[in-house]
Amino acid sequence: MARLFGTDGVRGLANADLTPELALSIAAAAAQVLAEHDRSHRPIAVVGRDPRASGEMLEAAVTAGLAAAGADVLRVGVLPTPAVAFLIAELGADLGVMISASHNAMPDNGIKLFAAGGLKLPDTVEDEIEAKLADTTAGRPTGAGVGRVRDIADAGQRYVDHLLLATGQPLEGIKVVVDCANGAAAAVAPDAYRRAGAEVIAVHADPDGLNINENCGSTHIDGLGKIVLEHGADLGIAHDGDADRCLAVDADGNVVDGDQILAVLALAMKDAGELAEDTLVATVMSNLGLHLAMREHGVHLRTTAVGDRYVLEELRANGYTLGGEQSGHVVLPGHATTGDGLLTALRLMARMALTGKSLADLAGVMRRLPQVLINVKVTDKAAVANAVSVAEAVAAVEAELAGNGRVLLRPSGTEQLVRVMVEAPSQDAAQDAAQRLAGVVSAVR
Repeated sequence: MARLFGTDGVRGLANADLTPELALSIAAAAAQVLAEHDRSHRPIAVVGRDPRASGEMLEAAVTAGLAAAGADVLRVGVLPTPAVAFLIAELGADLGVMISASHNAMPDNGIKLFAAGGLKLPDTVEDEIEAKLADTTAGRPTGAGVGRVRDIADAGQRYVDHLLLATGQPLEGIKVVVDCANGAAAAVAPDAYRRAGAEVIAVHADPDGLNINENCGSTHIDGLGKIVLEHGADLGIAHDGDADRCLAVDADGNVVDGDQILAVLALAMKDAGELAEDTLVATVMSNLGLHLAMREHGVHLRTTAVGDRYVLEELRANGYTLGGEQSGHVVLPGHATTGDGLLTALRLMARMALTGKSLADLAGVMRRLPQVLINVKVTDKAAVANAVSVAEAVAAVEAELAGNGRVLLRPSGTEQLVRVMVEAPSQDAAQDAAQRLAGVVSAVR
């Protein structure tokens, strides 16, 4: 059987792939595994969700499963994923459950589990939970052993207070448009930015359970620039459905992606003496422009495989203090255990307020090289990796680029696909080289 847990929990079409029965079983199994690891006390679990309609159903199922297995449940309601991670530590819980499909369309939903302290659940524990799902012999508590459920009314307030403490610099003079994606950030993001001192125009901040990520948020950022121009704002911030990431647009409506945000924050932290070992962690998909900019400013760049869990592993293993992805998923381990879009936005605006510079000026430290990505269907990914013709074609393109671009061929982890990525000084050059390489890859048999 295929592994139930993916790189970001369990996700699928709500009430079809991800049913309330499955949600209840996962939650119960998680509580049972935790109880077996530590029998000194009754497990405590924090449960939060984004506002999509199916979250109401799945929250009820998860809560029932946890309580049925003997865990006490602290419901925090609709909050961002990073808020749930923070509250696990804040409330002294042993487990956290976030019900969200992040940037996916409304019909999908997901279950993400966190360990004590708000850390991602280790693969080994996820495997134990999967094994427990198949165990029909586990007994259930009765009487006083059944878990209790209560709501934490001030959960959002605690999270915003934490964000403001982690920001420090007041944001007076900053006018920001925030696109909340009709998601989990709708209430807390505008509140956090206003309390930090910014003038805030909130858009797509009216979730109705059905409109999350619908033509808005970080996956549909095109319209945000126009709104920024209409209001004469200094910048725009775009969150995704569960607000664990953020992208931005400058005062002229130009998109500032995750790589550029990382560049701005890395230099800010270097200046403040907060960038451990003057090192930034990013993935192999980060633009070559980030590499060049960091090299020019004396910042080391360490790269990982694609996926926030690999960035987190590198940060924790070596004590680094900043990492992230081009998608806007930024991790500041000194203040958060996972990507936090609100914290990222606050730190970005704090840099603007401290320096008096526009976002365009700050982001200008990095020049994005045109990047073309082509997904090539293949019959055998291993054959492509070992093909002499592919190696020769890659070497030829790299010789043409002469250090002014980059080639990356990456097999998909789940499909018979090879992702061909080329960066070059011009869009035409990147497109031409990527198409040539894609042709060579597709010809491998």
